[in-house]
Amino acid sequence: MRVISFLALAVTVPVLAISAWAADGEWPHYGNDLGGSRYSPLDQITPANISQLKQAWVYRTNPGETLKSHLQVTPLMVGDSLYVCTATNQVIALDAETGAERWRWEPAAPNDRRRTCRGVTYYKVPAGSGACAERIFTATATAQLVALDARTGKPCADFGDGGMVDLKTGMGQVKPNYYYVTSAPVIIRGRVVMGGWVADNQHVDEPPGVIRAYDAVSGAFSWAFDPGRPEYHGEPPSGETYTLGTPNSWAPMSADEALGLVYAPMGNATPDYWGAHRTPESEKFTSAVLALEAETGALRWLYRTVHHDIWDYDLASQPTLVDLQIGGQPVPALIQPTKRGQIFVLDRRTGRPLKPVEEREVPQDPAPGEWLSPTQPFSTGMPDFAGPELTEKSMWGLTPFDQLWCRIKFRQARYDGTMTPPGIKPTITNPGYLGGIDWGGVSVDPVRQIMIVNWSRMPNYTQLIPREEADRMGLQPGAEGLVPGMPQAQAGTPFAAQTGAFLSPVGVPCVNPPYASLTAVDLGTGKVIWSEPFGEARDNGPWGIPSMLPLTMGVPAIGGSVSTRSGLVFIAASTERSLRAVDQKTGDVLWKARLPVGGHATPMTYISPSSGRQFVVIAAGGHIALASPFGDYIIAYALPGK
Repeated sequence: MRVISFLALAVTVPVLAISAWAADGEWPHYGNDLGGSRYSPLDQITPANISQLKQAWVYRTNPGETLKSHLQVTPLMVGDSLYVCTATNQVIALDAETGAERWRWEPAAPNDRRRTCRGVTYYKVPAGSGACAERIFTATATAQLVALDARTGKPCADFGDGGMVDLKTGMGQVKPNYYYVTSAPVIIRGRVVMGGWVADNQHVDEPPGVIRAYDAVSGAFSWAFDPGRPEYHGEPPSGETYTLGTPNSWAPMSADEALGLVYAPMGNATPDYWGAHRTPESEKFTSAVLALEAETGALRWLYRTVHHDIWDYDLASQPTLVDLQIGGQPVPALIQPTKRGQIFVLDRRTGRPLKPVEEREVPQDPAPGEWLSPTQPFSTGMPDFAGPELTEKSMWGLTPFDQLWCRIKFRQARYDGTMTPPGIKPTITNPGYLGGIDWGGVSVDPVRQIMIVNWSRMPNYTQLIPREEADRMGLQPGAEGLVPGMPQAQAGTPFAAQTGAFLSPVGVPCVNPPYASLTAVDLGTGKVIWSEPFGEARDNGPWGIPSMLPLTMGVPAIGGSVSTRSGLVFIAASTERSLRAVDQKTGDVLWKARLPVGGHATPMTYISPSSGRQFVVIAAGGHIALASPFGDYIIAYALPGK
């Protein structure tokens, strides 16, 4: 059912510097600004003329190749060039008007391992000139931080060792597929800051979750934040490593130059579904958002969104920075979306909640040897994006037969509501590890004070496997354990784990739709303005066969949105292969364009300096977790030229 309110349309407009969003029409950061708002002040494309928007050009990053991973990049646009990275480590510069390739950087050692690159980072050296005065930073699947000349694509000779810094330093033994950087680094006060992705559920002593900073010009080490030794900010002495198995920060970070703070969303200590072995330090930083001092790495504050997380509820979304109107005054806020579907709104200076949060009792009785927090934090001052609680009656199917199968599986599992702990008996984890809200995050219109949320309703079916049984199954840490839905070793704990989406035998979710929704929220009142099922069923069906039904039911989705000054929201994200423009006031879909594969990325928009036209760009690359076919398309749309 559609829900609409017009409370948010009469808010007091805060005093904001429009230059914070690149008023010259560029898109210089992953989320357009350092705060990750995903807001553009451009207004050439409007609700009145959106029907005229047409495809302007298409670029293929890897034509003719057998693709082994998804393309999820959000391009940057600076000057007259777009900058993208691929799933096989290439970095490419394109002409912003035509999409023609200007240069391409290939890593010295081609890498065919599955990897995600969601963006690169741009930096202009203060008072710099000549080669590498403007730089593009990326990180490879072999854990190298690379600085490239933004004009030529050549490595910057004055950065690190021939343009590279080895991120494996201090990390111990890093096996293939166990550690690399998937999100664009953030640059603040001349330092390149990044965390890293660590393989899920293989072993208790996986690579460290350290966050590190390097000088953006020389590549010299600046500081480290090691969750196992949070007071020590240097590199490990010879023969030692950063603390193994600690919480990592793989999602995009945000930064506030004025406050001098970096905001890092944290994941779990390894593994995800067992926590009895964790140290007090790992407990402290698991599934928390941290504020670190940009110049030293010192912890300013932290806020935990889960106590003793054993559900894989790591923070996947970039913290979004916005100034909220509270008591008639602008207050610097941080919005942290979560997989749990809770959205926490904090004062980004102190970490203090700006919206009410309650500790509520949650289900107990964990697996033998595990422990639980008796309560968990719930953000009661904001809408809950976990969806309704599940019941046997709510189990769903395309036919009475798969519906019956889902109801039987529901009865066989334990489900006591949200935060039901994993156990030897199967349990239903709701929301699942795709959220709630995953890495697509939210977009925020800071002028109208409206937040756009793309959220999912996809529970997981989870089970712990006793070690003796896991040994009989031959479960060992390794690359084969990284396949979604397969049993994972969790070596060093009493249990292996198996989890995946709760699907019927025909590959359809066992819960009733919608499986994804798009919602607008008034940030002043915390109330929903409108909420709509997101995506048509045409590209979805049993056994992955497209149904071709133009029925808006809300289909699985991963990806982000962009809000614009003209009142449009651009988003692809869903397994319906389309990019759409939505009216921010009403939720109505005003325009839609078909994509060759799913656009599971966040779009961006810019003004081309050569024509003055506003472009909207999306990467269409599919997604393995949604059984969405891989692709390598960068597609641009614009209004007809004059």
